[in-house]
Amino acid sequence: MKRVIYLIAALIALCSTMVNAALLDIKPETVEAEAWTILDPQSGQVIAEHNSHVRRAPASLTKMMVAYIALKEIQAGKLRKDEILTATPVVKLVQWDESQMYLKEGEQISIDQLIAGLVIMSANDAAVSLAEKISGSVPNFVARMNLEAKALGMNDTHFENPPGITMPEHYSSASDLARLAAAIVKETPDYLNYSKQQSFSYNKHFHRATNVLLKQDPSVDGMKTGFTKAAGYNLALTANRPTGRYNEPDRRLVVVVLGTKSALKRAEIAHKLMNIGYVYTRNEQVLKDKQLIAELPVVKSTLKMFKVETQQPQMITASLADPAFQFDLNAFDPLHQRMMLDTGNGLMQSIEPLQHTETSLDVKINEKLLTAPLSQVIKLATIDVYQNDQLIRSFDIEDEVNIEEANIFERLFMWIKSVFGLFSADAELKTYPVK
Repeated sequence: MKRVIYLIAALIALCSTMVNAALLDIKPETVEAEAWTILDPQSGQVIAEHNSHVRRAPASLTKMMVAYIALKEIQAGKLRKDEILTATPVVKLVQWDESQMYLKEGEQISIDQLIAGLVIMSANDAAVSLAEKISGSVPNFVARMNLEAKALGMNDTHFENPPGITMPEHYSSASDLARLAAAIVKETPDYLNYSKQQSFSYNKHFHRATNVLLKQDPSVDGMKTGFTKAAGYNLALTANRPTGRYNEPDRRLVVVVLGTKSALKRAEIAHKLMNIGYVYTRNEQVLKDKQLIAELPVVKSTLKMFKVETQQPQMITASLADPAFQFDLNAFDPLHQRMMLDTGNGLMQSIEPLQHTETSLDVKINEKLLTAPLSQVIKLATIDVYQNDQLIRSFDIEDEVNIEEANIFERLFMWIKSVFGLFSADAELKTYPVK
């Protein structure tokens, strides 16, 4: 019995390639931070950035990686939140002037309490205790941190310790930390149940969360603050807000600011950047689920056409601002959530977001036909998204294609049909409009 297998959906992936062109032009001199970025984790696109790949001391933003690994261990069943850990001499590594839970050797504490202390209190003794528990030793855990960073594409990052102590070879970047934050909200979202808490107490030690935006903005649910003299005041911030459009899911943004002058300044800057990102960009679905892109002719098989189609919706982030407009962070009005422009006659004019994004898609089919037998992953199509004639996003449609070659009897039958003209004209590549 003939059997032709072609697999479209098993391991299909829309492999995104982030385009460097930022969507909004924000004047760097108006942002009082050494480095910063605004990232949309749904599309993976950078909305705006400055010095985002410059290597800097991450301080306690390092602990996001510790929590990410710990929560992955819990998801994998290798660790339990209710598991009780007995503190070891590793807690003595923490100095008196470092943030800590004041754990003593021999003290018992749950993994859940350690993660809360890590994220909310920024406790260094929680960081080293989790590190030792997960990997057997702190050095082994640091190696794990760097492996995880490499897997996430954090190419500007190298870790030397779990808490974020300043060391010459301990560094990251705004871009990498935003990438880590995006991985956390997608893969280990339970992190947010810790980072949205405004306070935490352990063993009579009370700590109020240093992310002051948790009190000011109910949409903010994390992620991490950090400070050392070398790093300045750092903040990785995320929020989740309704789009205001019917039948659309809430939208999340991530902002990372590094090297600000004070705790209040890092909050003010990060919040303004986030609000600008929400007001002057939006997400759009450019490809639907199961959307047919093309049909490729197949030779030497009983299968005549192979369908190239999506297996999930594909989103992009588009600008809602005039491409010539430069954003001055000082001219953003938090009350009205608008950029304000001085018209020169004493009146201030609000800059309203555009209603139409003027995006367009260019589809390139990378294969003319497929020849059986075939069993491999193939990059079948590349889709480029343009806005105002500028490339803002590019992604590939890859399929694992399995097509069996026709057997000898099937080939003979196909030859006989061709001899007597029973076959229709040879199949040709067919493409379908995507917008």
